[in-house]
Amino acid sequence: MHIHILGICGTFMGSLAILAKELGYRVSGCDKNVYPPMSSQLASAGIELIQGYDASQVTLNPDIYVIGNAMSRGNPLVEEILERGFRYASGPEFLHDHVLPERWVIAVSGTHGKTTTATMVASILEFSAMSPGFLIGGVPLGFERSARLGNSPFFIVEADEYDSAFFDKRSKFVHYQPKTLIINNLEFDHADIFPDLAAIQRQFHHVIRLVPRSGQVIYPAKSEAVAEVLAQGCWSEQMKLGCSDGWDTELINADGSRFSVYLCGDKVGEVAWSLTGNHSVSNGLAAIAAARHVGVVPSLACEALSQFAGVKRRMECLWDTPSLKVYDDFAHHPTAIETTLNGLREKVANEKILAVIEPRSNTMKSGVHNPLLGSSAAAADAVLWFDDNGQAGLDRVIQSADQRVVTEFAALRSHLLSELTDYQHVVVMSNGGFGGLHQEIIAHLKE
Repeated sequence: MHIHILGICGTFMGSLAILAKELGYRVSGCDKNVYPPMSSQLASAGIELIQGYDASQVTLNPDIYVIGNAMSRGNPLVEEILERGFRYASGPEFLHDHVLPERWVIAVSGTHGKTTTATMVASILEFSAMSPGFLIGGVPLGFERSARLGNSPFFIVEADEYDSAFFDKRSKFVHYQPKTLIINNLEFDHADIFPDLAAIQRQFHHVIRLVPRSGQVIYPAKSEAVAEVLAQGCWSEQMKLGCSDGWDTELINADGSRFSVYLCGDKVGEVAWSLTGNHSVSNGLAAIAAARHVGVVPSLACEALSQFAGVKRRMECLWDTPSLKVYDDFAHHPTAIETTLNGLREKVANEKILAVIEPRSNTMKSGVHNPLLGSSAAAADAVLWFDDNGQAGLDRVIQSADQRVVTEFAALRSHLLSELTDYQHVVVMSNGGFGGLHQEIIAHLKE
């Protein structure tokens, strides 16, 4: 079978390509924007990449086109596929039909922390010799690639609420039919496709409707938005996080690098790891809860997380010297920016932090989160915001003296490279390639 994937360098579609290759299919794909780490992953897997969406690609004559949700009407290849009546599917549909049948699906959903939590679950099961399959929207450290079929019934999937395709506006996760469902948190996001939080909650309830009676929904006890979703109906076992009658934690180190784990008031393990921040602790607790549902005792899960390697681009340290550390982080929402920087602040105390942030997601560019951005980065000593050509209007909302808005990339680079050595920690935050800024920083430091 030959599949041709449109938008193959997206985190989901790239991972799907790897699974299809492992199934023995011939896999090719095309994309407009190609950058690591996904492009490197695909090349190493021997997957053929074509630049752009020229309609002539129909001469490849695949059995099916798998169309990413970044594609829209007007795309020349999409138009040619529709005109000729060729067979096509969305990525989530293809995953459902070709990978997930008869699997115990562990779906990790929520506004924040999906990639990290999914990687944690996969790491716990791998440590427990359960050889899980997984599809993760990032590159997990400790594994060769972001997806694999595995050698057991268990399959972990990062369950995104974004829509499936231009022809299927349902959230991706309604295709996955999870038996174990984690809801990490729930906030308004994806303003380009959802008008309000209620619309997102409706999609979350659709996926809850698919969890069987023997399944389990794992969720934060103190989230009003999640509670409202569950109030619409839940037919599965529920396990709460962050409460005395469910799963809970107690920090041993204030920065979250060491904590105890409790189940219904009884201590069941302890985690000591390199991660920091309350968000990391919450992600870890959800992963431990999900692992228990598939048969991993909590003490073993805690031992596994104590060796957790992390995920590329989630506070990944790119440069580490006694005088300066440079981190790459994927944060693309005010809450993610805030929790990440707060966690670093707890760890480094009074050492100086510079945050360099590109609000790149469609929601961030729309300006819907602009009023929250300044305060979200308050834990940093200084912030450089990159508002490309001023399209998000950040200069109208960023008023703090220690936060600057830069609208031209060359000026941003100049400011950053001239100020690097004034700080002990530099955090570069973007959910894209940021114009190769990370590589320029490292090259400058090496010189």
